Amino acid sequence: MKLKITSLALLLIAAVSSAFIAPAFKAASYKVDPAKSSLTWVGKKLTGGHNGTIALQSGTLVFDGKKLAGGNFAINMATIKDAEGSAKLEGHLKADDFFGVDKFATSTFVIKKISGGTGNTINVTGDLTIKGITNAISFPAAVAWNADGSVTATAAKIVVDRTKYGIKFRSKGVFPDVGDKMIYDDFELAIKLVASK
Repeated sequence: MKLKITSLALLLIAAVSSAFIAPAFKAASYKVDPAKSSLTWVGKKLTGGHNGTIALQSGTLVFDGKKLAGGNFAINMATIKDAEGSAKLEGHLKADDFFGVDKFATSTFVIKKISGGTGNTINVTGDLTIKGITNAISFPAAVAWNADGSVTATAAKIVVDRTKYGIKFRSKGVFPDVGDKMIYDDFELAIKLVASK
């Protein structure tokens, strides 16, 4: 009798415990469509600035229900374009002074953490790799679900310190005597990822 009571007690404890265990995380992967996605850049110097585009190569967004849980994307650095079509600037940006695309043809970003925000806005932290150097960056992003079941994730302003990736050309912090030829260390990226199952 004592053995039966003990067995029943153990079964009851197991049943109660399982009721409080959180349901298993079920990830759903969405593939980024590079043709529908976009990446733009802005770089500034003391006497002006430049802007342009870079093509996305690939990417994946991972969701837990409607909540972004992870993801990554790759950038094809050889596609960097100047909005004004300057072949000279594009060539320089691809050279070793800047992104060294012959050796480092791809840059990547991997999501490491996602935290709260307001509405459909979240804070994203992850590892950005440029020229084989990886640093953590954080930025706000927005996620919107589309009528066709696809999802659009956008980040309007990602600030990147180029000197952390070994890009020191005309940096005042590195070359104090650069004068009015100085190029600001920070450049900005704006990204739109459109992904579907």
